Parts: sequence; C-alpha cells; structure tokens
Amino acid sequence: MMKALFVAFAFALLAGPLFATPESAPWWPESVSTAIAQSGSNRFELTKALNKTPEAQREGMQFLIENMPERDLRNLSADYLLENTALAYQAAVEAPWGKRVPRAIFLNDVLPYASLNERRDDWRKKIREIALPLVKGSSTPGEAAQALNRQIFQIVHVRYSTERKKPDQSALESMESGLATCSGLSILLVDACRACGVPARVAGTPMWKNMRGNHTWVEVWDDGWHFVGAAEPDGKGLDHGWFNGDAAQAIRDVPQHAIYASSFRKTGLAFPLVWDFSIQWVPAVNVTDRYAAGEHAVTTDGEVRLLVRVFDGKTKHRVAAKVTVADDAGTTVQLEGMSRDESADLNNILSFNLPRNRGYRIKVENDGKIAEQDVKTADGNEAEQIVEISLGS
Repeated sequence: MMKALFVAFAFALLAGPLFATPESAPWWPESVSTAIAQSGSNRFELTKALNKTPEAQREGMQFLIENMPERDLRNLSADYLLENTALAYQAAVEAPWGKRVPRAIFLNDVLPYASLNERRDDWRKKIREIALPLVKGSSTPGEAAQALNRQIFQIVHVRYSTERKKPDQSALESMESGLATCSGLSILLVDACRACGVPARVAGTPMWKNMRGNHTWVEVWDDGWHFVGAAEPDGKGLDHGWFNGDAAQAIRDVPQHAIYASSFRKTGLAFPLVWDFSIQWVPAVNVTDRYAAGEHAVTTDGEVRLLVRVFDGKTKHRVAAKVTVADDAGTTVQLEGMSRDESADLNNILSFNLPRNRGYRIKVENDGKIAEQDVKTADGNEAEQIVEISLGS
C-alpha cells in the first residue's frame, strides 16, 4: 500500500504541482499539455524547459513543443531547447532586419532546431560563431543569405559529393565528413541563415518532370520567399540557378513532380523525403505555383534545351571542359560554356537553348584533349535533349 502511494506521489510531481494554485498553475495552454502527454519518460525535461523559459521567449517554446514530432518530444532535453530558443531570439534582436520579420515567419523559419529528419545536434552556437562575421555589413536577409552561400562552404570545408555517408546529414555531420549532397548542403545553409536571424527553409522536388531525379535547395525570406541553390551562388542574385528551367515545369497537383518547402508548423502535408518515404512527420507546404510561373521558363515554343555532359573516357567521371556549339559545318561558333565536373550536382548540366530541327557541331576541349560530335536538335515537342561526349579513351 505504501509503495503504491509513493508511486502515485512521484507521478504527480512529474506531471505538475500536486495542488494547483494560481501561483503554481502552468503558464502554457492545454495544447502544450497535450503534446507533453506524448513525451513518455521525457515529460520532466519538457516541463523543465517550459518552467525555465524567460517570459519574452515563452511564445517560441510553446510553438516548438506544440509542433515538434513525437520523436523529439520523447528525446530532446530542456538544456537543448532552452539554448536553441535563447540563441534564436538573440539573433532576431541583433539582426538589422530583425524587426521586419513577421512573428509567424520567425517562429517557423528562424526558431526551429531542424529542417527535415536530420540528427538533432547542438549546432546553433557553433555555426553562429562561424556565420556572423560573414554577414557583417548585410542590411537585408537576402544579402546575408547570399554572403553565407558564397563563403561558408569553403570555410567549413564541405563540398558536394555523391560519396557522402547519408543524404539526410545534419550540418555538423556534413562538417565532420566534408561531403554532402544537395540535401545536406541545404540543411547546412538553412542552419547558417537561421543562426544569423535569416528566415530560411529547405525546398525541393521528389522528381523533376524530365525524370532526371530529385533535387533540394534553400528558400530565404526577404519580404517574400526567394530561392538559392546551396553552395551554388549565382552572380545574378536570388531566384537564379541552373534548375530554373526544371522548376518551371513542376506540376502542383502531381505529387511526384510538385515542389515543396519544409515547415516546422504542422500543415497536414508531409515533405517527401526521397531517402525514406515512410517518414511522414516532416511538415511541408506546396509552393509549386511560384516556380511554375511564366517568368521562370527558359525556352520558347520554337526552341529545345540542349544539355551537354562531358566525361573522361578512362574514369567515366564528369569533366569541366570548354564546350562550343557551332553550325553543322563547324565554322561559325554560336554559343559556348563550361561543362560541369564531379563537384556539381548530378542534375546541374550545361545547357543551350537552340532552334528546333537544326544541325550543330559540338566541340569539347580539356587539358589538350578534343572531341567533336554532330547533333541535330529535336523537331517534335521535346522540351530538352541530352548529349553525352567522352574525352579520350
């Protein structure tokens, strides 16, 4: 009997005050208590975090606990949540643009400790120390995001590679290995942005309409949402990248070919994690309409998008080579560019917009090696065609 009473008393202490009074009643609403009920043995940590949250940061702590997935409710410590929240609020106060960021945007796109299903690390303080000097002098979140994208990957020694350990790496995991694909690079850039008070989120598509694969990038809020390729800065600024044309073909109502942005706030829609479609607890919003707008189209009705890949004949690796497109006699050069090597995303392919149903000669040059190939552009309704050229043997 005494043992049963002791167990009941201990449970009451964990759940809250044994006798609720106006002074001891919790400050948080019933929605938070409902979330805490799913935390199992981690209930004490969440209650501790709530009780220790400064009044000015309570809205943020409430938002996190109300929206975090059950996995996090059962595992995250009070210290982790308190530090993350304090640093997020500090960044918002110190950023020159902080007062311009709507409260809902701050809560959903600066405060959260994660973007997708990546490992939950204590990243914010470490990345903040690296990132803050890089945004010095930036007056808008867009300027800051571009400054980070230009510099931070070189500083932390992380580059694109299909040999990364896993696709859903946290920022610290990518920094430990030095390798990441588009998802890991995007998570790292989002964390760097959030550490500086820049609202940011991961965006991506499960599959381009042309069936060449999936891709992930970053969206940044600057009086509206804009996109940028992680570790792919474009001199033209935000809303420019190699995937503009692919994104313009996205289809909102076809889940496989739609474009999604991550959300921490529950939306009723899951972000499609191509490495594990069974994970349905990462919220998302469908943002296809912004990308499929006419201004992002890169070809006209009378053109085809010619994509050129160049490979080393021995290693079969992609090569950065000078590519020229001339008339079919090879006498008049019309366009030129550089093909992409292994440091670029697999779907980042040199492209040329050319009239349909015409002949061209493509010449590639690298390290003294030269190869030429005659090509005729499609005369049908194809939006693009791919040409692969091997250098050497």
